[in-house]
Amino acid sequence: NEAKFKLTVDGWSSPLSAGDFVDLVQRGFYDGMPIQRADGFIIQTGDPGPEKGGGFQPTPGGPVRLIPLEVGIRGRPETLYGETVDEARLVGKEVKIPFQADGTVALARREFDNDTASSQVFFFLFESDMTPAGKNLFDGRYGSFGYVTEGAAFLRKIKQGDIVESVKVISGGENLKQPS
Repeated sequence: NEAKFKLTVDGWSSPLSAGDFVDLVQRGFYDGMPIQRADGFIIQTGDPGPEKGGGFQPTPGGPVRLIPLEVGIRGRPETLYGETVDEARLVGKEVKIPFQADGTVALARREFDNDTASSQVFFFLFESDMTPAGKNLFDGRYGSFGYVTEGAAFLRKIKQGDIVESVKVISGGENLKQPS
C-alpha cells in the first residue's frame, strides 16, 4: 500500500526548520527511511540511528547539524528562537502554524533541550481528547513549519516500520533559507 500526500513548507514563519527539512529532502535523506513512531498521535521519521548521532551529519562522522527551536507567533515581527512560549513568558499568544489538524509537521527534539532538532520530523495527528481547542501543549513548545495540504487521511494508515520510499520538493525549494 502507498500513502501519498502533499506538504506545504512555510519558510516565512520558520525559515531555519523549513530550510533544514527541504535541504534534507533535496539530499534524499528521508528516502528509504523507516517510520520510527506511529502511535495514533505522532508519526515520526528521520533518525538515522545512534551510530550516526541520531541526526544529520553534513560530514560523515562529524557533528550532527542542530537547529534551534523556532516558533513563529502571530503579531510578532520576529520569530522566537531557543525558547518555548512558556520560557519567553508568551503563554496564550497564538502561533503562526498551530497544531490543530492532521498533518501539521515539525522537527522533533530532545524533550527538555530546545535547540537539539536535526533530521527527525513528526506529523501531528489531531485528537480532540488529547489536544482540546485552546489547550494544545504542542503549540509554542515545538516549532511547526508546514502542514499536509493533500492526502492527510493517509497519515492515519501509516504504521511503525513502514518505509518512506521517496520525498520530493515539487516547487519553491529555492525560496527557503538553506542551512549551511
